[in-house]
Amino acid sequence: MAYIIAEPCVGVKDKACVPACPVDCIHEGDAQLYIHPDECIDCGACVEPCPVDAIFSMDDLPEQWKSYIETNAQFFKSGTACKCHPK
Repeated sequence: MAYIIAEPCVGVKDKACVPACPVDCIHEGDAQLYIHPDECIDCGACVEPCPVDAIFSMDDLPEQWKSYIETNAQFFKSGTACKCHPK
């Protein structure tokens, strides 16, 4: 179970979560940040630093933002993600 960044991040991209991630699995897209599902170690270290409360475990993702599971997966499948990290 990876963590998902949902709608509150769209247009904000605060990046306070990035240095909290011990495995550098948070990537920047055009509209928001994304967590790579294969790199995430499910530690939850990114949740608390997020100033807009946009990061959830898949099990705790609010119903209205369930579509962000697929949005996140498509970001990495499409090749949109860069190999660098937004630090």
